[in-house]
Amino acid sequence: MTTAKEPILDVAHLGHVELLTPKPVESLHYFTEILGMEEVHAEGPSVYLRGYGDYATTSMKLTESKDAGAGTLAWRAMSEAALMRRVAAIEATGRGEGWTNGDFGRGRSYRFTDPDGHRMEIYYEEEKYVAPPHLRSTLDNLPMKYTGKGIGVRRIDHCALLAADVPANRTFVEDALGFRLREQVMYDNGTKEIGSWMSTNNIHHQLAYVVDNKALHGRMHHFSLWVDNRDEVLRAADIFAENGIAMEAGPSKHNNSQAFYIYTIEPGGNRIEVYTSGFFVTAPDWEPVVWNEERRGTGVYWGAALPESFLDYATPNKPGAKVPAGRKIPVFDPS
Repeated sequence: MTTAKEPILDVAHLGHVELLTPKPVESLHYFTEILGMEEVHAEGPSVYLRGYGDYATTSMKLTESKDAGAGTLAWRAMSEAALMRRVAAIEATGRGEGWTNGDFGRGRSYRFTDPDGHRMEIYYEEEKYVAPPHLRSTLDNLPMKYTGKGIGVRRIDHCALLAADVPANRTFVEDALGFRLREQVMYDNGTKEIGSWMSTNNIHHQLAYVVDNKALHGRMHHFSLWVDNRDEVLRAADIFAENGIAMEAGPSKHNNSQAFYIYTIEPGGNRIEVYTSGFFVTAPDWEPVVWNEERRGTGVYWGAALPESFLDYATPNKPGAKVPAGRKIPVFDPS
């Protein structure tokens, strides 16, 4: 019997995601009218949004920018003391950038980058959402009523990031933030790490790193939002179709995570997943599931095959970038 490393329990969850868009008006319409998120604040080039089940005042920020992509991913610490422990660990890696005064709905945050250059923050202080009268739920344990608008996403769920070096990024978030590995894809007899799925809590994954075919840096594969069941994903497909929004992949079921999904590209260019089901990890001694080429296949448990764009397209998009010789991997699903 081996002794597991003592877990780091300082990061609660993914707290906030900033997306960049060159088409702010069209992107805002997609997130509010199609996905059904609520706009809570606007400031400068940014609009702040939330799902009806998010407990914080805001869980997403949409910012006008020249290129699409992820702006800042923000992780909420378990306490002020936990925040300071993680800041010390990040500073020890040399990847810290320093403190900010926070953002709308959040207190001071410590900014840093992962080895691939994705910008992140960690914070603790956060403003709880208080619904105005017209949005109050009759359920005392629901932050905001279900409005029935659009798809009606409940909350943010996870981000999948591309990386030129998956092991370096995985190791960084494990050591500095306390992420725990849930599932992994290893090719070439277990010598080539293609993707890793991680979380700091019982959710299957809130962060995934997948190899960037083009060996670029700082790109996002997709941002995922949660609905309550598979019928809602099928309903989402109808809503997308009725509004002329092309579905890149799905509805289908992942083998990794066992979740049900559908992917579209929002007007600004970012890939968005509507996601549900899957499984939670409650075992404290969970052993990561490792998939090889044969067992993993395309990553689709059942449903239509994934298009070639699924591993070649990410944001910011670099259409002129070429896949280095010998780097191309088969299309599979980053979940």
